[in-house]
Amino acid sequence: MTETNTNGTGNLKPDAIAAHIRTAILEHRLSPGTKLTEAQLCDIFGVKRGPIRLALAQLASERLVDLEPNRGAYVASPSLKEVHEVFEMRRIIEQAVIERVAGERGTPRHLKTIKSLIGQERKAFESRDFAQWIRLSGQFHTELATLTGNEVLCDCLNGLVARSTLISALYESLGRSPCSFDDHAAIVAALEAGHAAEAADLMSRHLRSVEVKMLDRPSHGNVDLRDVLGPIQTQSRDASAPADKS
Repeated sequence: MTETNTNGTGNLKPDAIAAHIRTAILEHRLSPGTKLTEAQLCDIFGVKRGPIRLALAQLASERLVDLEPNRGAYVASPSLKEVHEVFEMRRIIEQAVIERVAGERGTPRHLKTIKSLIGQERKAFESRDFAQWIRLSGQFHTELATLTGNEVLCDCLNGLVARSTLISALYESLGRSPCSFDDHAAIVAALEAGHAAEAADLMSRHLRSVEVKMLDRPSHGNVDLRDVLGPIQTQSRDASAPADKS
């Protein structure tokens, strides 16, 4: 179901526009450095410039988009310094996640959802659904964090994982995810066995490996926004048509 404005025009709200662009970025369909031209986005989403600017401002606050004076908006291009800083923070936070989860009673039962995610990761890889594979790779880490019950920690990690995925889009080519589902499985196995120290060490080594693989070689290339986001225009217009009562 397409999201609409409360005024009934059928146009997408700024947060919904931001969500569509965010997904395209995190699924590597919009590469770092891609220019997000307001006029094109207005045409694609069927809205005026106001909602587009609000959506881009929201994405800029998440550091997924750079707003450059007199030049416009671009998908953010993280520096090497930011790569190292993001993964330094992830190692600190995710080792704390492991320690907290390992100390929870009923951990094996709570890990069932996480194990299911790993199975979905493997299936997405085998079916060459790379966009889904990328999304699930990040979701493994964020879902594990939810087991701590700490919402502030989860919000912080969600932002870091999103920025990691953006970094992956810059430094990795599509179809080469540095985040290994085999590593994920080993981490969960250690938690299930009650080996907290081993699980923490595996997580630390996993994140260091991800960081190194991301810096293996930069990817390049740009896209036409209409090729990536074009279908949304049709969806938006369809939303304004009378609903089928049948």
